Amino acid sequence: MKTVHINASKSYDILIGDGIIANSGEFILQACPNVKKCAVITDDIVDALYGESFVGILQNAGFTVIKYVFPNGEKSKSMQTLTSILNFLGENEITRSDAIVALGGGVVGDTAGFAASVFLRGICFIQVPTTLLAMVDSSVGGKTAVNLNSGKNLAGAFWQPNLVICDCNMLKTLKASTFSDGCAEIIKYGMIADKKLFEFICKNPISENAEYVIEKCVSIKADIVMNDERDTGIRQLLNFGHTIGHAIEKCSNYDIPHGSAVAAGMMIISKGAYECGICKKDFSPDIEKALNKYSLPIGCDFSAQELFDVTLSDKKRSGQFTTLVIPDEIGNCILKKVESEKIFDIIQKGLN
Repeated sequence: MKTVHINASKSYDILIGDGIIANSGEFILQACPNVKKCAVITDDIVDALYGESFVGILQNAGFTVIKYVFPNGEKSKSMQTLTSILNFLGENEITRSDAIVALGGGVVGDTAGFAASVFLRGICFIQVPTTLLAMVDSSVGGKTAVNLNSGKNLAGAFWQPNLVICDCNMLKTLKASTFSDGCAEIIKYGMIADKKLFEFICKNPISENAEYVIEKCVSIKADIVMNDERDTGIRQLLNFGHTIGHAIEKCSNYDIPHGSAVAAGMMIISKGAYECGICKKDFSPDIEKALNKYSLPIGCDFSAQELFDVTLSDKKRSGQFTTLVIPDEIGNCILKKVESEKIFDIIQKGLN
């Protein structure tokens, strides 16, 4: 088992290994010694696979356990789901000395984390990610959110978990497409911070090197979060591909999953920035090679106007400017503040 430590507003460990979910109860006891009752939040797919056994693991460790299950998918990442969870916590008399445990992918983690941040003004929160994307990215760093009708992740809070448990064996139950979505975020990490990681995953299957790759990505994110927890500077590099990716998700009514949307977003922003003279080199061929290896999309069917209209609601926009993440070389990206109107040209050239 590997351990990555984060020392932010809350210090905590990310545990990575095979079969470690069996020891979740002991790990939670060590991280949160005063917790007696756990509210497990999960979705219907994960519940069918792991819900009963996971509840048993926590009960065997001495916890009283309640469980809330909601329908899987991005459309459940909503204020309605959040309200239902909060009412469930209140009806079951969860207190400040209790904990929420998110068992699932990014939608579960983001929604349950937001609930943990606002219920009783904040309670203990444990992440048990079950997808590759959640393990390498969304379960770490303390960003929690739900979507609004006007866009993705527009209502949320920073709330660091007390512990993250990544059991690599859980990846074996993922659909191939769901695994590929996580690969998109790994490609992102290679592009923004680690050329050797990018080259490694282009040559070696991620599925056969999951523990190594997850540790690499989590370590990159840990360093960034510890330097910019509130996302006002360097942490924005983690948004490579996300401004356009979020627009693709919204335009598809969230039928296109996050990882696939980010994959296309990385391609579009890289090519478009180069064509507009913002980037010194076109890195889209390198990105395309990596995306093809993991069966990820390199574009989308939406028009530049459709995507641009959604970017105007993006949370990275400030006044008349939007901060974009632009590749400077493989393994290094830079933040570039551009006039929001300029994004239309970037998207249009990136799509061609």
